[in-house]
Amino acid sequence: MDIRDRVYGTIEISEPILLDLINSPTLQRLKNIDQAGYFEPYFPGTQHSRFEHSLGACLLLKKYGAPIEEQIAGLIHDVSHSAFSHCIDYVLRADLAEENKHQDDIFDAYIRKTDIPLLLKKHGFDTEYILNDKNFPLKEKELPDLCADRIDYSLRAACVFGEITNANYFLENLMVENGDWIFKTFESAKRYAELFHKLNTGYWAGLSSAVMFQTVSDYLRYALSKGYISEFDLYTTDQLVLSKVSQHHTSDEQLAVLFERMNARIGYKNNPDDFESEVYCKSRAIDPLCDYQGKTKRVSQIDTNWADVIKKESKPKHYFIKFER
Repeated sequence: MDIRDRVYGTIEISEPILLDLINSPTLQRLKNIDQAGYFEPYFPGTQHSRFEHSLGACLLLKKYGAPIEEQIAGLIHDVSHSAFSHCIDYVLRADLAEENKHQDDIFDAYIRKTDIPLLLKKHGFDTEYILNDKNFPLKEKELPDLCADRIDYSLRAACVFGEITNANYFLENLMVENGDWIFKTFESAKRYAELFHKLNTGYWAGLSSAVMFQTVSDYLRYALSKGYISEFDLYTTDQLVLSKVSQHHTSDEQLAVLFERMNARIGYKNNPDDFESEVYCKSRAIDPLCDYQGKTKRVSQIDTNWADVIKKESKPKHYFIKFER
């Protein structure tokens, strides 16, 4: 199977396990889960799916020679995401919403209820090994380090939001050594770190994301309280959830207003002196490794000002939202 990807171009996948996983109902569901949550009303034309990112993480690992087990782990790493992605953190885990970790917390248990363990067994792979992130240093690392997940979603978002025309410059300057992602030059590492910073402040942790998280969670929590949907429905797809709830718009005026809010049809202000809702957004900053004068160093070790950026941007963003109605 030839995969044509917006970040990596055309890459062939021939491994039976990857093909079976890609075509499984569990992975196919992610085609109907928005990567950003529900961003289309705020940035029209930028919708892209959890499936695209999941496949992208796998393709990135394949491109840089990661073992097949790590490619599998990259492919399945987001299957526990619910409809509307991280918006659900604000529905089910409001006290920890800015950590964006709900899907991680349920990942192991969720995987075991899917078709994935049977597919792994069919092809001779150990589920326990695949589910242990300690085995896969390229796939997953804590911030501010780079990992395949982080590299893919950032380069993909940069292409989708038009911040770059393609990712070739960064991919050509990226290499793998001893389980680490390393840029070949300080210049390319710093440029990537700055791009990531721009994506974080302008999109992922920006005001539009705060409004999206608040409005989608208000809409879904209300729908849950009224029994229009169940928590089980949240693990279907964005469209299936919306189709069930939207049947009640004409008979429930409050629900209709919440829908108007989440579709950016009602104005709002961000004002700490006059607000209805406080919203915290997870904020991310990276400190890439690079080859510098024959040694491997972090960007912050070369540009000490970058340490201040990391410290500032690693704190959740805080917003104060009030709608016109």
